[in-house]
Amino acid sequence: IIIIIIIIIKVDFDFEYYLFKSNNILNFVILLGFLKGLFLNKLNYTMDTLSYKTVSANPATITKEWHVVDATDMVLGRLCTEVAAIIRGKKKPYYTPHADCGDHVIVINAEKIKLTGAKWDDKVYLSHSLYPGGQKSITAKELMAKKPTAIVEKSVKGMIPKNTLGSAILKNLHVYAGEEHPHAAQKPQTLKF
Repeated sequence: IIIIIIIIIKVDFDFEYYLFKSNNILNFVILLGFLKGLFLNKLNYTMDTLSYKTVSANPATITKEWHVVDATDMVLGRLCTEVAAIIRGKKKPYYTPHADCGDHVIVINAEKIKLTGAKWDDKVYLSHSLYPGGQKSITAKELMAKKPTAIVEKSVKGMIPKNTLGSAILKNLHVYAGEEHPHAAQKPQTLKF
């Protein structure tokens, strides 16, 4: 303790010297940090590790809300990244990676989605029958004519985990081609991006 007092007195006398010498400012800050650490160690200061805990969400503590999104004239990727984050639960303060803590999202007017550039003709969706030579391809324009909701569903599916948790998360997504949806009883809130 006597050595610390002597060092502090020396620092007080040489303060102006350290303050105006730019190359010694870093040494001065390091010395103060060292003295602080030494002083706290002498007092046997320890952090109370029971004062903080990481709380993981579980089905009992999760509250799921319902949101509705109008996809009219929205770019596919920009809409789906926001939707994927909401159904995954990433915008919640209690987000837990191993739990389904996301909200339900209803996407309406999926048939009015927008793709940039020449993607309506160039973007190709591939599938395979698992037999030799069983690969099939379909363009975005053909898929939209066949099943308008599939483009949004496939895009969001590619943005969530590929495991059983991902399958559970995907059940939070409800896509409809038109304006009508059967979830009025859940009182969904309108989301705008």
